[in-house]
Amino acid sequence: MADIRLHVDAPLSPGAGVAVDAGQAHYLKNVMRRNIGDGILLFNGVDGEWRAEIFDLAKRGGLFLVQDQTRSQTDDATGPWLLFAPVKRQMTNLIVEKAVELGAALIWPVMTQQTNSERVRLDRLQTIAIEAAEQCGRLSVPEILAPEKLEKILNGWRPERRLLVMDETGGGRPISEVLGAPRPSMNDAILIGPEGGFAEVELDALTKFPFVSRAGLGGRTLRAETAAIAALSCWQAALGDWRQDAGRPTL
Repeated sequence: MADIRLHVDAPLSPGAGVAVDAGQAHYLKNVMRRNIGDGILLFNGVDGEWRAEIFDLAKRGGLFLVQDQTRSQTDDATGPWLLFAPVKRQMTNLIVEKAVELGAALIWPVMTQQTNSERVRLDRLQTIAIEAAEQCGRLSVPEILAPEKLEKILNGWRPERRLLVMDETGGGRPISEVLGAPRPSMNDAILIGPEGGFAEVELDALTKFPFVSRAGLGGRTLRAETAAIAALSCWQAALGDWRQDAGRPTL
């Protein structure tokens, strides 16, 4: 059977007991048909990945017994941040899921003048992020920040982190050129605008910040979720762990 990976909040060490919550118990017992004695992989974002055994499994919970470490902890903070204007719920969920798979270190919904979706369920997005990390082999779950207005984010931005703005107007340089330009820091963030694009006043304001680089993703009009996936993929190919020889990803 393929290994199941679960994110837990408890410390992981040889012989430790880790509580199984009701949701995990239901998933293991009723969805994946696992039983007492079966093996599982656990991670918590701090202690790496560990093999464990299902020691107890009931309707309302159970217990894992931690055995040995399979991978040591690596630093997910080297990935880019993703800032995006929320769209319809299903596509917002997709953006978060794919951002986790593509190594985003932090995910931040941004409210722009033309953002069409005002309601963001952080609890649901956090669940999606955890499930994506479990599936793709990440050793931690990226932080998801509460939505904030674009103006406030820009005014509080730390200038050592470059902000790559995906500019659908054609005013930015090709993303390959932007990513290839020398800079003092590897800290990057990617900003994806709303379905209707950035307002002209927002683009003018963005241009005035020295930490902003406007980048283009070609001549085709991309949906917001496509632009997020494309931009993160370009970053990983140019600067991230896609350049490394790897078996199972350890982002």
